Amino acid sequence: NIMRSHSIITSVKELNDWFLENRRDFPWRLDPTPYRVWISEVMLQQTRASVVVPYFEKWMALFPDVKALSEARIEWVIKVWEGLGYYSRARNLHAGARQIMAECNGEMPSNREDLLKIRGLGPYTVGAILSFGFKQRAAAVDGNVTRVLARYFAIEENVCRQSAKKKILERAEEILDAEEPWITAEALIELGATICTPTPRCDACPIQAHCMGKDRAVSLPIKNEEKKTILLRRAVIWLEACGKVLVKKGETGKVMADLYEFPYFEMDHEVWMVSRIHREIENTFAIDAEMLEPLPRVVHTFTRYKAELYPFRYRAKYAPKTEGYEWVERDQLHKLPFSSGHRRILSL
Repeated sequence: NIMRSHSIITSVKELNDWFLENRRDFPWRLDPTPYRVWISEVMLQQTRASVVVPYFEKWMALFPDVKALSEARIEWVIKVWEGLGYYSRARNLHAGARQIMAECNGEMPSNREDLLKIRGLGPYTVGAILSFGFKQRAAAVDGNVTRVLARYFAIEENVCRQSAKKKILERAEEILDAEEPWITAEALIELGATICTPTPRCDACPIQAHCMGKDRAVSLPIKNEEKKTILLRRAVIWLEACGKVLVKKGETGKVMADLYEFPYFEMDHEVWMVSRIHREIENTFAIDAEMLEPLPRVVHTFTRYKAELYPFRYRAKYAPKTEGYEWVERDQLHKLPFSSGHRRILSL
């Protein structure tokens, strides 16, 4: 135990020194207030840091604090988020801001118990807010940190199991620096993102000398098998009439809630003939439309799905009222938040 404690203390110093010298420059690191940490950490879920940077900067310009976010219309919040995917994150941020205004006098709570009551906040994000935002001693264990610690401590258990998660959290808290724990907490994340990646670069690792799992790093951590991707094929219809285009807003509770999409039909294994698409349009919308052109295929991935979108541009002579859909002026379409695949069709 004495040897292990000495190794950990040495590793922490080496890790902190490495981080302070090599950390990447990101806007959320310049002024890590609790609010900025909250927004950045939610944006960084499922998204690369380089992609997040312009979104974060635009968000902060429009919604610089909890009050500004709480007062914004949800449609505008979703529009600003457009392209980041996993839109429930944006809806939760908006709902969380309103909750903070109503229940916490507009101030983000500085303790774990109250933070966990905020809509959409889980253990990792709470840990990050407490550590980076409030400079408290708190571990922030995401996938990167799990990978680093599973290798460093040679944890040969399935990290998806609750017992292993508890062990990794304990190890994360154990390894934090005594005086500046927030530096170690962020250094672990940075190490997992840049060096201790799924294909590890052990020769460049600042703590490899004391890493107990370095000889089998490639096989750690042990995880559940990933679920298979489900393939979808959809015929997407750009249907215009009288200067307007037919669209549908995603229903609350569905994957694409609050996002707009063009009408589409689920195809089977083969792409439909044009005659079949024309017939479906007639049967579904009770409208006679002329096909102007097929558009290039678009591939759209979301959650566990890969959707192949085959867009077709149609024109009709009039725009009848269609239940569940709405006709939008063509020059107003760019103001609506679209799902990423359908936004690319719009750009065509």
